[in-house]
Amino acid sequence: MNDPDLDAYRFARKTMTPDQWTNVDRYITEQLVRPDPDLDAALHANANAGLPPIDVAPNQGKFLHLLAKIQRAASILEIGTLGGYSTIWLARALPSNGRLVTLEAEPAHADVARENISRAGLSRIVEIRLGRALETLPKLADEGRGPFDLIFIDADKPNNPGYLEWALKLSRPGTLIIADNVIRDGAVINSDSDDPRVQGVRHFIEMLAAEPRIAATAIQTIGTKGYDGFAIALVTAES
Repeated sequence: MNDPDLDAYRFARKTMTPDQWTNVDRYITEQLVRPDPDLDAALHANANAGLPPIDVAPNQGKFLHLLAKIQRAASILEIGTLGGYSTIWLARALPSNGRLVTLEAEPAHADVARENISRAGLSRIVEIRLGRALETLPKLADEGRGPFDLIFIDADKPNNPGYLEWALKLSRPGTLIIADNVIRDGAVINSDSDDPRVQGVRHFIEMLAAEPRIAATAIQTIGTKGYDGFAIALVTAES
């Protein structure tokens, strides 16, 4: 006896295209993500400034926002600011006395992000640190910043292993660590890849697998940002 749901699932798998992924994302966004002039303005400002179009999608931004809310985060560390689009989503999840520190290596990107964050009324709780993250992270530790309740890693992928090492140093049991772009169009399974981004992600995932202080998984995503995914790790023991 045929199962209509199973038949529909098999048909969808055969007919799914990038256009359909985008249309589904658009439907989800129209239904579940309210229009927001500050977020829209941030995307326009990023495009006008020539920033690479690699911001998280609106539904992914809200996903990060909800995770921060569920975590009841009062302090957030973001590694990789770009134009501040994801920064705004995360900062809006903080309580009035919350704090978000975001790290950006490119001065031009930081300037755009600063304007976007100011327009959104979040300058009081968001601090942009300019410089290479692997140089800035030790300074945060030396200043006694942290532990952070949530850490979002979305910067240059070859350095993801180093970012994870510092994320653990700036964490506590209960900290949530999220990393974007860990599937790489499926290239993550290619151990022979000569792409340093793929190898950085593979090493990052292998570190997650070997680290006894965290519990982790990863999910694949498809949509306007193509085929990719997030890794999510919960710190379960002291560093």
